[in-house]
Amino acid sequence: MSGDRRKEIVRHLSEDDLDRLLAESTDEKLTERLIFVKRLYKGATLEDAADDVGRSSATGTRWARRWNRGGLGLLMPNFGGGRPPKLGEEQQQRLLELLREGQPWKKQEIQHLINEEFDVEFHPAHLTTFLEKLGLSYAIPRTKRPSRP
Repeated sequence: MSGDRRKEIVRHLSEDDLDRLLAESTDEKLTERLIFVKRLYKGATLEDAADDVGRSSATGTRWARRWNRGGLGLLMPNFGGGRPPKLGEEQQQRLLELLREGQPWKKQEIQHLINEEFDVEFHPAHLTTFLEKLGLSYAIPRTKRPSRP
C-alpha cells in the first residue's frame, strides 16, 4: 500500500502560536505533540511526523484525530498520573519512624514489618525502589572479625 497519507489538519493555532508554545514548554509530552502538529502544518505525512518524534503511525493517527476534534486540550494525555501508592504519606512517615528505631534492618525484615504493620506486600524488586524514594539506602552487613575493630 503506497498511498500518500497526508492528513487534513485543523489549524486551531497559528504557526506563530505553536512556535511560542514550543519555546515556553517545559513538558516533554507537550513538546513532542506540538512538534508533531507543526510537522503536519508544514505538510508532512502522518508517518513522517510521527517518526520525527519517535512514535508509531498509529499514535500519529490518534494524535491527529484528537487534535482535529479539540485542539491542544484533547491532544494532551488526560490520565491521573498512575496508580496511587500502596502506603499513604502518613504511613510512609510512620514507616520511617519505625525503621529509625530499630536499625539496622535486612530487606526481608523491612518487608515483614511493612506486611505486619500496614498489611501491604511489596515485591522484593520494588522494595528497593520504594526505600530509595523515601531517601533510604542500605548496605550489606558485614560479619564482625576479631582482627578488625
